[in-house]
Amino acid sequence: MTHPWKIAAGAVALLVATLSGAGAQTVDGPKVGWKLATWGKPRAVTVGIETLAKHVKERTGGKFAIAIGYESFGGPKELLDILSVGGLDMTMICSSYHPDKQPAYTGLDLPFLPLPDFETQWKVHDAYHKHPYIQQEMSKWNATFYVSSLLPQYEFVGRGKPPKTLADFKGMRVRAIGGIGDAMRNLGAVPTSVDATEVYTSLERGAVDAVSFPSTYAHGSYKTYEISKWFTTNLAPGTQACPILINKDAWAKLPDAYKALFDEARTPIKDSLIKAYGEADAKFVPLFKKSGLEFITYSDKDLETFRQVGGKPVWEKWVKEMSAKGIPAQELLDLILKSATDAAKKS
Repeated sequence: MTHPWKIAAGAVALLVATLSGAGAQTVDGPKVGWKLATWGKPRAVTVGIETLAKHVKERTGGKFAIAIGYESFGGPKELLDILSVGGLDMTMICSSYHPDKQPAYTGLDLPFLPLPDFETQWKVHDAYHKHPYIQQEMSKWNATFYVSSLLPQYEFVGRGKPPKTLADFKGMRVRAIGGIGDAMRNLGAVPTSVDATEVYTSLERGAVDAVSFPSTYAHGSYKTYEISKWFTTNLAPGTQACPILINKDAWAKLPDAYKALFDEARTPIKDSLIKAYGEADAKFVPLFKKSGLEFITYSDKDLETFRQVGGKPVWEKWVKEMSAKGIPAQELLDLILKSATDAAKKS
């Protein structure tokens, strides 16, 4: 069986070859070693950081090396703290793992945001990252934004009775984090936050009845389909904001010529992620079918009901709660919606 990270590696190699092809001159500078943390195994979502690491290595003749730690540098809920004290130079985080640490940033975790494609999502996340309040919030952790990981829309797999209608989710224990968890709670489900690396065991032991992951690469990577009976194909309740962050002190010490390489790699990172997610779908949808998963597709009426229950009411609750904390929540939500509209006009 071809593993997803082997597919991802192919995408990285192709993009690095494009970047480092004929005419690309080696950037001169000192030897620098950085540590970049993530979790799980190499898979579609890690293609972006792998593209960056290969790019800076190639362009500096090996002088700038970024070592990627797949949970070897810490667990997903610890990485922001480790980055803040200089234990890491870069890290991937998901705000839903520790929403209290950067509450304003959870605006990107709201369900049913108008993010119909990856290009729109990239532009919206970029605009959000540039907002002064969001930058100030992340500065408290001695961190600055690099790029989004562009997680796809989430879908569920489960072991119990297939939820043929949205009403069937009532009372179901689901792994659903961030705004998706709020949307599922409004359906009567019981959401819980479980680290990605613990999801398989939680589902296998019956601690949860169903789990949501960015579909399909994450379900494939964490092998949840192996112990499940059904898969939702079009629930698409939203996605999570999982940016790549840089330690501000490490960035300040980096030579300007090396900093330029990060700008150079942004578009290839985006393209590599989109390519890897597409390859994962092409691989895992047939594999899910072969494994015997029952595919559940909801009617337009059901989906509209879900949007009414799990969309704007959750947005309004978020604005109210964040505003009470002194966060310009309505301004931030308006920024998301306007950025999405502007991106759609330009596409």
